[in-house]
Amino acid sequence: MLFATFRLISKMTVRKINFGAGPAKIPEEVKMSHRSKEFAAVLQETKQLLRQLMGVPENYEILFMQGGGTGQFAAVPMNLKGDHEFADYIVTGAWSCKAADEARKYIRVKKVFTPSKPYTTIPDQKLWDHDKVNCSRHRISQSFSFDDSKIFHCRILFIFQHGVVFGGTQKNLGAAGLTIVIVRKDLIGKQQQLTPAILSYKEMHDNDSLYNTPAVYGMYITNLVLKWIRDIGGVDAIFEMNKKKAGMLYDVIDNSNGFYSCPVDKACRSYMNICFRVQQGNDAAEAEFLKGAADRGMISLKGHRSVGGIRASLYNAVTVEETALLVDWMREFMASVYSSNVL
Repeated sequence: MLFATFRLISKMTVRKINFGAGPAKIPEEVKMSHRSKEFAAVLQETKQLLRQLMGVPENYEILFMQGGGTGQFAAVPMNLKGDHEFADYIVTGAWSCKAADEARKYIRVKKVFTPSKPYTTIPDQKLWDHDKVNCSRHRISQSFSFDDSKIFHCRILFIFQHGVVFGGTQKNLGAAGLTIVIVRKDLIGKQQQLTPAILSYKEMHDNDSLYNTPAVYGMYITNLVLKWIRDIGGVDAIFEMNKKKAGMLYDVIDNSNGFYSCPVDKACRSYMNICFRVQQGNDAAEAEFLKGAADRGMISLKGHRSVGGIRASLYNAVTVEETALLVDWMREFMASVYSSNVL
């Protein structure tokens, strides 16, 4: 049984009664100790599900940490620096830019190409200026790290090609608060002396991810999501579904005669986050599109505040049927604008 119950009064202690405005009291029936045998079973099962579904080799360790991908922007250079003084960073967007900026506090950083804003394309790899040995995402000590937050379990990933893969679970694997780190075992123990214990791969490895209190319920939710992925056919099935969903939206965009436009080069487009503009960025038209979508039960379509426009995030739990509703609204809205010629 997952939930452990506790008696209000024991022979040794009397529990305090919390009348505070917050943090508030949690019902005794739903409390669970991270040291309990029930949680130990959840932790090990979650680790095994990840290894099975992602094809994680035995020479890699799976760690459960906190701090999100942003915390790993510091953890990666701290843990992998070793005797090396520099790291190549492939900056393709705002988040990899943040990763490179954070890493500069702990190691010399070189960007393999000069990124141009907005981040809508990636230069040909032949033009990259990088160490030619095994360079992929961010290179440190001839290993590469990969921020996988948005695409965890949305497509096949060859773990053996990376030294470290990390990602928050809040996109495709559950609730916010849990960070999964998959690290090659020979890279553990090379941390800088200044590395905080909470960010140390060695400390987490040596303590089976229980150096401090973990995100207990976040891990439980991730456990359930992993079982759902397994039961619907695994990562292969998820990938095919996500390709289909993205294709449905891009088909409308590319065949709208410019009414909708995607600013990202086709070779660099995402399956997860489909960004587009309405009438080349007509603010009034986009506001009307968002209002109509909300009236039809489709929310959170407004683009990131740094770029504006529309952004449809098609994470794993978004179904093909739900995506079809958005496609229908895009076509309906385009037809209504053309017929009324108001906007």
